[in-house]
Amino acid sequence: MTDDAIYRDAETLWDYLRMNHPRQRADVAIGLGSHDLGVADVAADLYLAALTPLLLFTGGNSPTTRERMPRGEAVHYRERAIELGVPAEAILIEPRATNTGENVLFSRAVLEDAGVPASSVTLVCKPYEERRALATARELWSPASFTCASEAVTLRQYVERVGDERVVINMLTGTLQRIIQYPSLGFMTKQHVPAAVNFAFKRLVAAGYTTRLIRNSQKP
Repeated sequence: MTDDAIYRDAETLWDYLRMNHPRQRADVAIGLGSHDLGVADVAADLYLAALTPLLLFTGGNSPTTRERMPRGEAVHYRERAIELGVPAEAILIEPRATNTGENVLFSRAVLEDAGVPASSVTLVCKPYEERRALATARELWSPASFTCASEAVTLRQYVERVGDERVVINMLTGTLQRIIQYPSLGFMTKQHVPAAVNFAFKRLVAAGYTTRLIRNSQKP
């Protein structure tokens, strides 16, 4: 177990990175690919609650999903949503994206090709990716309006499910670093980072939570 100070810093990042939007109706809910099938669960919930008439799952593979999702993230998400009761005809997939920027741009292209108007979009993602997803979509897909949705879990609950504290905290520091650096590269809109969040980030980096940090310019 990590010590209490490190966990408090991790919770500071977790709370900042979540947007806590109320769920509302949208033209489409887009599930952003990752290792976490919980994204598909949340997207299915939105459809089954009549908050969207259409789901779009986006994502190919990454080193963290290649073994777990050999058919690709979007395909596995689709299969999970169908298991949960979403009709196949209510699901589109985009199977090529490898990063958040591609998730957004490729999904927009799929909807345009399908002739689906999407002025309102719910971005469904891992809990700590909400702010990053929102900032990326606002930069790359104007003038659509966006809200975020993710599992309603605490950091401790999420860590228990993943089963590895260090992995989760490394993901938090990596996401926060991108929030800070990517706006200057044109990958996302600029976000206000409160001093307390910045200090927590620096302390976690100093404590060795660095495996997800970028060393040079990367895609969003």
